[in-house]
Formats: sequence, structure tokens, C-alpha cells
Amino acid sequence: MAADGPGGGIDEQMLEELLAEAHEASPTDLPVLVSRLAPLVGVERVDLYLVDLQQRLLVPLVDGLPPLDIDSTMAGRAYRTLGLRMEETRHERLVTWLPLVDGAERLGVLGVTAVDVDTALRRRCRILASLLSMVVVSKREYSEDFARRTRLETMRLPAELLRAFLPPRTIANRHATSTAVLEPAYRLGGDAFDHSLTGSTLHAVILDAMGHDLSAGLATAVAMAACRSARRADADLPEMVGTIDRALARWLPEQYCTGILARLDTDEGILRWCNCGHPPPLLIRDERVLEEALERTPEPPMGMPSELFASPRTLHEERLRPGDRVLLYTDGVTESRIVGDVEFGLERFTDTIIRATAAGTMPAEALRQLIHSLLARQRDVLRDDATLVLVEWKPER
Repeated sequence: MAADGPGGGIDEQMLEELLAEAHEASPTDLPVLVSRLAPLVGVERVDLYLVDLQQRLLVPLVDGLPPLDIDSTMAGRAYRTLGLRMEETRHERLVTWLPLVDGAERLGVLGVTAVDVDTALRRRCRILASLLSMVVVSKREYSEDFARRTRLETMRLPAELLRAFLPPRTIANRHATSTAVLEPAYRLGGDAFDHSLTGSTLHAVILDAMGHDLSAGLATAVAMAACRSARRADADLPEMVGTIDRALARWLPEQYCTGILARLDTDEGILRWCNCGHPPPLLIRDERVLEEALERTPEPPMGMPSELFASPRTLHEERLRPGDRVLLYTDGVTESRIVGDVEFGLERFTDTIIRATAAGTMPAEALRQLIHSLLARQRDVLRDDATLVLVEWKPER
């Protein structure tokens, strides 16, 4: 790094050693190491904030600092837009907020305080944010410290079971994005999602097991494991459903699970899916929900008696247009009750979707706003799990 930013020269060797130390340190040591980075980068202060489980707050990694609201602060704006944001403090300092991102998944923000900010310093801050994102991801898989910071309630056992199986909230390649949310975040029963990328194929799955207790969570966990096993063996979608059917019939014969297993060809925009007793996907095009565009003849849930579906599951197909979004959801969304004990319903749901996805909001932020809008209508109390998966096909032109 050049010595052209605020604070004078930058000791590259010390910075390199400190970053290496950060990779080896425990999460509890990370705040101290981050603070030591400040003079080496040429700033007064560096603060690391991680997003909480429900994506409402940015939680500081050190004690003594208040959490920051995502919807009303400049730090939250950096998180929402994935852009650099700046604000002036009362002490005539500038705070530069940068998003912490792992691939397409938003982790939190980095706050950098300095007397002055120029182009070179902004570049160093971006490099620092990228490096610290990798450090956070490398540590959160084996440490409870980050989970304790970002959880604001005690998690029930079924939710703990299912969250152990979940992938990152958001994944993407150059042509497509898949992002998901689940509520109630700490009291899940039988809902789950999965998504992954294989070459030019995006895989997306949504599952909803019968019931709201640990047995429902176990059924979903078995279905998830069977799905991944078949997918990694290069099975097609009907074969994957068959694998889940057999696994549930063998290990949990009293349980069944609805769901959609989908694949998107990210080069050609061809969506293929199997629907097993689940609400049909919704197609969002030009900020409108196209009614019944992806509705097909329903088939029985997975795990039901085999005589109900002697023939292989039906594979559906639809060619998407650039910019199309496909929304998968569980019935806990539309069957939830709002003020006056009225069912939320599909019409209110689609209206909420249109509002959340308007004006080109990126998929992960659109889904965050959508689930929070749903929760607000129900005063943050859900009687059933509500899970959403949003897939966008946006090929490079």
C-alpha cells in the first residue's frame, strides 16, 4: 500500500503480519486486532458490526457500542444498498461505512473513522472490508461467539436443528441470484430452504414438513439430506423427489413434507421444477405478479403412501425473461392471521410483494423488506413458519 492517505506512511509489513494474526485469532480476539488495524490503514478507528439473525440490527463486535438500526441509519443504508456511505460526527470526523459481504451474502458493515477521506483511503477501506469479511466467514463455522452476538433471543430446539442444515441466505453467479428468509427466526418448526450452484445451474428448494414440533424438524432435516445426496449424485429432479419419498417412508413413516425442488439454467433462463403438494411459485415480471403463470396440477406431498404416485413426479418447465423473479413460499405466509383475525391471503401477499420488489431493489434487500412487512402486519407474531425463497434471473447483456 502506498503512503498517500491520512495518517502518513503505511507499514506494509506490520499490516501483513496483523492480518495474518487476525486469521489465526479467536473471534473474541478479533475486535482488539481490528482496532490495531486503524493506524496501519491511516485512520483513527475501525469498528466491525454484524447483522442480527432477523436483519433488523447491526450488532457491534465490541461491548459498549449501541446496535444500529438497519432501516434508519447510514450504516444500515450501506448494508441495504451494498454501497459505501459517509457521515460526519459531532467531533468533525468522517465515518465511512462499508458493507461486509461474502460472495453475495451480507454479513454486516465496517465503520472507519478518519479526519479526512480521499480516494486512496477509500480504496484501502474497501480492501480491509473484503479481508475482514473473509476472516469473519472463516471463524463463524466453528465458534459460538458470532452466534451469541447476532442472536437476540434464545433459540428453540427445532429451530436450532434446522438452522444447522441451512446454507447462506444468499448465493449468486453472474447470471442469477437466490436469496431466502425464515420466520419466526427463533421458533421454526418444519420449514427450511436450500440453494446451491453447480456450473451454470442454480438449485433452489423449499420444504414444509407436517407439524410444528421437533418431529417436523426431523422430517425436514431428513428431506434436506436426501435432496442433497441425490443432487450430488447428479440425479434429475423427479429422482431427487423419489429419494426424499423413500427416505421419509423408511425413517419417518408417519411424517410427510410438501415442497418445491427447482433448477434454473442460468445461461438460458429455463426454469424446471417439481411441485409436491406445495403452493405454486409466483412469477414476478416488470414489478407485477403474473397470476397463475407457474401454476400446475398439484401432486401429493413427499413421504405420502407410494400408491398415491406410482408414476414418476411431473417435471414442469418455463422459460424466463431477463429480470424475472420467481418466489417460492410456504403456506404459513398466506394462511397467517392479521389484525382482526383475518387471513392474510394471496391477494394481500402479492400486493406486499409488488411493494417490496419495486424500483429495482436487489433480491436480498427486497426479501428482507418483504418479510418485515409481513411481520409488521401480524405484530411480529406468527402461528406457523413463513419461509420465502426469491430467485432472480438477470443475465449479463
